[in-house]
Amino acid sequence: MKKIELLNECEGAKNIVISGHKRPDGDCVGSCMAMYLYLKKTLPDAEVKVFLDEPAEIFACIKDFDKIDRSYKIEGEVDVFIALDCEKSRLGEAEELFANAKKRINIDHHVSNERGCGDINYISPGISSTSELVYDLMEEKYLDEDIAKAIYIGIVHDTGIFQYSNTSPQTLRIAAELIEYGFDFPAIIEKTFYEKTYTQNQLLGRALLESIMFMDGRCIVSVINKKTLDFYDAEPNDLDGIVNQLRIIKGVECAIFMYETGNLEYKVSLRSRKSVDVSKVAAFFGGGGHIRAAGCSMNGTFYDVINNISRQIAMQMKE
Repeated sequence: MKKIELLNECEGAKNIVISGHKRPDGDCVGSCMAMYLYLKKTLPDAEVKVFLDEPAEIFACIKDFDKIDRSYKIEGEVDVFIALDCEKSRLGEAEELFANAKKRINIDHHVSNERGCGDINYISPGISSTSELVYDLMEEKYLDEDIAKAIYIGIVHDTGIFQYSNTSPQTLRIAAELIEYGFDFPAIIEKTFYEKTYTQNQLLGRALLESIMFMDGRCIVSVINKKTLDFYDAEPNDLDGIVNQLRIIKGVECAIFMYETGNLEYKVSLRSRKSVDVSKVAAFFGGGGHIRAAGCSMNGTFYDVINNISRQIAMQMKE
């Protein structure tokens, strides 16, 4: 993986657009906002915009969170488009802007995007998070507390607070360097990772209560239908963390959480411990992600979806 000279690639740009995947998670928001803050500081003459779909309010502690633009509109051509934490098909409304940009930069760590989709790519599937890659591209003399905090949030969320197998010694060294900037990192973890609203906990309770174990207790699945979401007046962000709670149940190797997005349409999240590469399962159905955490969208009844997914999981377990 050849390191790119980020500031050189953006030199002379009149406008720069930064975006990430639909339904942005902590790593997506953290890496995008860190990049935004860094480029605003280092390239003051350029107009820098961040386009993202409704990020969760838990990330409002990041500086300039309120500057995130949900319009996906910009006058004239985009000089540089930086796509973070995804390949182009997951950019949603920003995909057309990316396709027409004069220069396209793709920074990502997903195994499903090994080649990258930009004119210039910085891709490393073995790295903990896109936020870690973004940190690697920044010049230390320009870093400050706000940039460090955004990067730290991204790393924390994609490593499960340094619990997942994607956490390397280098990841921990970077985290140590970041907290030296002085932000309150225990409060960040509490606020953005652990704290849940009453509605979120009600939905979690429903999901756990109605979960089903199968494959001799090695797999577990739970589903929240649209009727339940409407009853609680809940948004998809209110479902964050449910699949991780399913995964930590004793004896479970693979956890599946689904929620209904439309008639016979489901968003599926997958988590595993050691035996199953869920990125392969998700990729089979047009999704992607990491070895231990991945997702996809599927059509059919709940039973259709779980039968199809479990077949792919079973094939790996037999191997």
